[in-house]
Amino acid sequence: MTATIDRTIISERAPASPARLSFTPAGSPPGLLDGAWWPRSRDLFRELRALTDVLDARWGRITHVTVNPTHWPVVPRKVPVTGHTVHVGWFAEEDPNKLILLSYTAGRWDLLVIPPETGAAAAARLMSAAATPGGLCTASALMASEDITRHAQEELQEEEEWETDGGAASATGQPAGFPTSARGR
Repeated sequence: MTATIDRTIISERAPASPARLSFTPAGSPPGLLDGAWWPRSRDLFRELRALTDVLDARWGRITHVTVNPTHWPVVPRKVPVTGHTVHVGWFAEEDPNKLILLSYTAGRWDLLVIPPETGAAAAARLMSAAATPGGLCTASALMASEDITRHAQEELQEEEEWETDGGAASATGQPAGFPTSARGR
């Protein structure tokens, strides 16, 4: 596995869209995750700017972020955000589906990172699951569970399509649409 580290700070980029987030309710029992983040792209530089715009106001200044570089093509060392710079670290040993945020004033948060190409329904399920108070699932376990759910839904849809296309057996034991007069010839 290789990670590309962008050692430059690029100050001119297009403004990012607001971050899509879910959080565990304040005061709820701690769990393995504090919520979920559904970025719009795999451009970590751009996405972190949108994320910190929301989180700095909510939790205090975000100073450091750590990621696993598996899903990020470029991992910048520093990201200039509104009023300060966020330092970015990467660890191949970290859960590839998790982002860790650190703030000197308010502590640490672990967020599930939902892949940007995820459909809205799946993302909603994942955001809800990651924001469950006292949740004991890791980020990768939630993603694996969603993969199983998606696979089961696809199989069910294929089966329903097969049955509506004449694949279901009739009461006579013959495929639907098979003429009964042809039986026994």
